[in-house]
Amino acid sequence: MQIYSFSPFGYEGALVTVEVDLRRGIPATDIVGLADGAVKESRERMQAAIRNAGFDYPPERVLISLSPADLKKEGAGFDLPVALAVLVAKAQAEGASGFIGDPLLVMGELELSGRVRAVKGVHAAVSTAAASGIMRCIVPVQNADEAREIAGVQVYGADSLENAFRAMSDPSFFVAGDSEAGLDAIPPGCTETDGVFFPEIAPGYEYAELKGQRQLVRALQIAAAGGHNLIALGAPGCGKTMAIQKFPAINPVLTMEEAQSVTRIWSLAGLIKPSEPLIRIPPFRIPHQTASIEGICGGGPTCRPGEISLAHNGVLFLDEAAEFRSSVLQMLRVPLENGTITLSRAGRSTTYPARFQLLMAVNPCPCGNYGSHSKICLCSLKSIELYWKKFSAPLLDRIDLRVFVENKAEEDGQIEERPGLTTTEEIRRDIARAVKAQRKRQGIKNTRLSPQEILDYCPLDAESRKALDKATLRYGFSPRAISSCLKVSRTIADLAGCKDITAEHMNEAIEFHKLCTNLVPEL
Repeated sequence: MQIYSFSPFGYEGALVTVEVDLRRGIPATDIVGLADGAVKESRERMQAAIRNAGFDYPPERVLISLSPADLKKEGAGFDLPVALAVLVAKAQAEGASGFIGDPLLVMGELELSGRVRAVKGVHAAVSTAAASGIMRCIVPVQNADEAREIAGVQVYGADSLENAFRAMSDPSFFVAGDSEAGLDAIPPGCTETDGVFFPEIAPGYEYAELKGQRQLVRALQIAAAGGHNLIALGAPGCGKTMAIQKFPAINPVLTMEEAQSVTRIWSLAGLIKPSEPLIRIPPFRIPHQTASIEGICGGGPTCRPGEISLAHNGVLFLDEAAEFRSSVLQMLRVPLENGTITLSRAGRSTTYPARFQLLMAVNPCPCGNYGSHSKICLCSLKSIELYWKKFSAPLLDRIDLRVFVENKAEEDGQIEERPGLTTTEEIRRDIARAVKAQRKRQGIKNTRLSPQEILDYCPLDAESRKALDKATLRYGFSPRAISSCLKVSRTIADLAGCKDITAEHMNEAIEFHKLCTNLVPEL
């Protein structure tokens, strides 16, 4: 029997072989294999747990080897595999047999009493083990559902060291998850709208509550349907943040394939909840304006995931975006383009997926009153220029939808009535139509269309081509901006249930994109 554990590093991590040798000599326990402080301390926890669980600790000198030797081992997840390896070595030295011959992945932290505690990174460990052909694992009972989300793997959720040791000689302890179950069922906490799953509409997520922001709601509908990036510009209190914070209610639930990569990242970060072993609801991350580059892109000794990776297949919302550091905003450009982020530390590197949807809310100037009809802007032209220099042209060029949110209450003295402003459920119906069309046509959201796919799926008639050419000359659209208009117009056509892109669809896409290089002069 071969026992393996898992050492997390970045997105990939590595399997660790746990070996035990019992030899003559002064009774002692040695751990070799570049173990950190937490792993070395497992020697004391493991010995106490073995005795308190009713076993006899080997009286010989015990050598524990964690290989590969040049890989640093970190965390308390090695407690259980080391203890089981010691018990198996002792039993085999005494002539016992009957242990499962298959290799085992084991993870878990031990209490002194012998109870097993939950650890992070179980989903990542089990998926890595399955890729290497290891199809049995023993994990803490709190992490068992998380591990069973990996197809074909047989899992035993251990609550104590005693039960974990018993499971090593009885295959009936191991239970495989049903990876096919629930593919067509509604995920927990979700509802179905025209064949597409959405999160349940919780209090505070009803768009009918908004007053007078029809253009912003329309832009958010397009963003949800096609996965497009969006920036909302407006005075303080105009409702842009409130509208964007309701966005999770109209964002379709992740597919099973998308959910696996998101769950792996959240597992490595230790954010998996026992009630949600597989993350189906798209992440919605709202980092604070004081966040550092490491907090946003990831880092640290073990290359922990940052906000952009935690928002993978979901949304990264930057509220008061101009208050973020300029270096943080500019760092977003490469992940927005490539959908990945590569981190390098001490001769090692890892690549996290980071295909997130960027939503930003920003004021027109530092005081927020620039362009107001009833308030005075106290900002100098220099301060306004410095304020907007944080948003470079290359960054704004990657934003498909740009919306100026007007404060109607300021102009009219009262909140505008909402003629025709639809409910969240009505907004979802059009999004469901667009999502189904995209899944049937190309299998990915329109924002991720390649240049060749744009040619294949976004053909223009003479009228819509003329509208795009005219806008390109008038607003100085870059090739990326032209591509963005084509993809947004494709999404608008999908929302309307149209097979072909018309001039009406193209004109709406241009209207949302024309604030392309300098937002302030357009106010």
